[in-house]
Amino acid sequence: MARYDYSSMGFYTYDCLGWPFTEVPSGGGTVFIDELTLAVSGAGGTAAIAAAKMGLKTLAVSGVGEDLMGDWVMQRLQHFGVDTSVMQRKPGWKTSSSIVTTRRDGSRPALHMKGATGNFYVDDAMIPQVIDATVLHVGGVGLMDAMDKGRTAVVMKAAKARGALTTVDVFAGSPKDLPAVADVLPYTDYFMPSIEEAQALCGLGDPADTAKFFIDMGVKACALTLGGDGAYYHDRDGTKFHIPAFDISVKCTCGCGDAFNAGFAVGLVKGFSPEDTVRFAQATSALNATGLGSQAGVTSFEHTLNFMKTTKTR
Repeated sequence: MARYDYSSMGFYTYDCLGWPFTEVPSGGGTVFIDELTLAVSGAGGTAAIAAAKMGLKTLAVSGVGEDLMGDWVMQRLQHFGVDTSVMQRKPGWKTSSSIVTTRRDGSRPALHMKGATGNFYVDDAMIPQVIDATVLHVGGVGLMDAMDKGRTAVVMKAAKARGALTTVDVFAGSPKDLPAVADVLPYTDYFMPSIEEAQALCGLGDPADTAKFFIDMGVKACALTLGGDGAYYHDRDGTKFHIPAFDISVKCTCGCGDAFNAGFAVGLVKGFSPEDTVRFAQATSALNATGLGSQAGVTSFEHTLNFMKTTKTR
């Protein structure tokens, strides 16, 4: 039996979020807003906390700086019961951090400082603990500078050999990001980028063609997030379907795809069918969008399951 339900490796960031953002004040002026909050975000960080909130025994795998932001990220992860024993901190590192200005429509122009996500490295001594999970999630391929040079593939290969399920999310904006992604695809069970990121990598327009492109590169299945259009699932065996988005009032879309990753992991751990796994992931993402900051609207497995069963779709 695995030590963890979920091992979430990758992009962890400290976010300061404000709502609603309406304008940039001129000169040294001030614009008043209604809410400010802090959140642990990122494709690894959001997923770790959302999964822990929904009952998964979770390991955080990344790096933060020896700074105030890093202190807060560590405290927040521990507050939700996430195991931080392999989180790395070294002198000179800065915590990956963002200032997120969220508009009323949920869009979120942001200022971001790249940091320790690019510095951390899973060495041989760490691998047995990192892969001792039912699901190993890699969130942020393309941002993990030290790990993207072949090391992530080594960790994932070891995870597959141990029997773990693997999920991957990426940070990609063009075909030049494909080599780092292609390195891990042969060891990926579920590839879960946004449709925009997937299409940026492969240059294709249709979700089915896009999914087939990555399946041909080695993944078992694609679960592509489509924003307000829901999600598209397509696996190697030919199963494919579209799950519509839930009909909600959106407050902040920060971390929606990352929350989807956590919900998908819950479905895998619980043994849900592919359709219910994607539907539960969609519910987690939708709840995330109802609050300000990553995972704000996610509270528990039972709450998410009830939301999935009772909320209308678009």
